[in-house]
Amino acid sequence: MSSLLMPKATAVWLIDNTALTFEQIAQFCNLHLLEVQAIADGDVGQGILGFDPILNGQLTQEVIDKCCSDTSLFLTKSYSSLPDSKTRSKGPKYIPLARRGDKPDAIAWIVKNHPELKNSQISKLIGTTKDTIEKIRTRSHWNISNITAKHPVLLSLCSQEDLENAIIKAGGKIDTNENESLSANG
Repeated sequence: MSSLLMPKATAVWLIDNTALTFEQIAQFCNLHLLEVQAIADGDVGQGILGFDPILNGQLTQEVIDKCCSDTSLFLTKSYSSLPDSKTRSKGPKYIPLARRGDKPDAIAWIVKNHPELKNSQISKLIGTTKDTIEKIRTRSHWNISNITAKHPVLLSLCSQEDLENAIIKAGGKIDTNENESLSANG
């Protein structure tokens, strides 16, 4: 069962508004039986406002009525017909200071192996400036002699999926040998 939104507040509402057993509420809210009893006694969660699981679509009144009449049944969470949302980052993730020196190496690898990628795509992928990318492309970067091309996925600067999507979007082809070597190394 997926996690319940605000389980203690839901338990408070179920205790106050239904004839469900503590065991049924504990199972649905993923709480310990004694914790549900303490909430009912007022020992725990005194300031918690009840959260209606019917209004937010986690339960239906029919399921509650059925479980109230038969104490051997347990509540089951209602599922939405909407697809699960995929967590997606809005940009490059945080790179620790010690790892930021790897960015030029990753840029050099991308420029060398996938020159079809635009500077803006590389900038989003690695999390660097377009100016830095252009200097590495033209080999005018201040530290160009020390930059060695290294795969950005192996440097943990981007995911393989993001890199492949950027390559496909730019109209390039994905090298299957490259993916096999990554899986062997990673």
